[in-house]
Amino acid sequence: MVAVGNPFGYESTVSAGVVSALGRSLRSRHARLIDGIVQHTAALNPATPAVPWWMRAVGSSASTPIIAMAQGIGFAVPASTAQWVLAEILTQGRVRRAWLGVAARDRPLDLRLVRALGLDTTRAVEILSRESQGPAATADLRLGDLIVAVNEQPVDGIDALHRALSRVPPGTELALSLVRRTRRLTVGLTAREPP
Repeated sequence: MVAVGNPFGYESTVSAGVVSALGRSLRSRHARLIDGIVQHTAALNPATPAVPWWMRAVGSSASTPIIAMAQGIGFAVPASTAQWVLAEILTQGRVRRAWLGVAARDRPLDLRLVRALGLDTTRAVEILSRESQGPAATADLRLGDLIVAVNEQPVDGIDALHRALSRVPPGTELALSLVRRTRRLTVGLTAREPP
């Protein structure tokens, strides 16, 4: 792997390395999960990250984190993510993400409840609060509701919910499977962009 960039204003700087792992996961500054990260050993500087020539095949190191105290550990977002972001910017002028308008946390489910309701997961996303004008309030999601699936795909935590939301554009109608006290129900909701 070869990375070419302009770190600290030094034009045409080249560093070489190897792809040491695929499919890593990292957290953004806002704690959002970034999936499918490519780990590599090419030297990158935080001031001006390099965009490698292999971007079309593997990924882009532009604005991807490095571990400051480590040597030889850099990361690149997958090429598919870079292409999606570029397409969003070119067509919409910004990256649009689906939003439910809730604050939530991971919650383990009682195994008796899992068996009684025939759930496909032993963990859920518990709604702690909701935005008064958000999609969750419009759909009458309530505090304490447990999201267990989105469009019939099991959701075993906040990271899985983020993954499900990252696959749909704002304005998409979603079917949320919930556990409310001891009942299982499905609620329709239109995801929107955050305000």
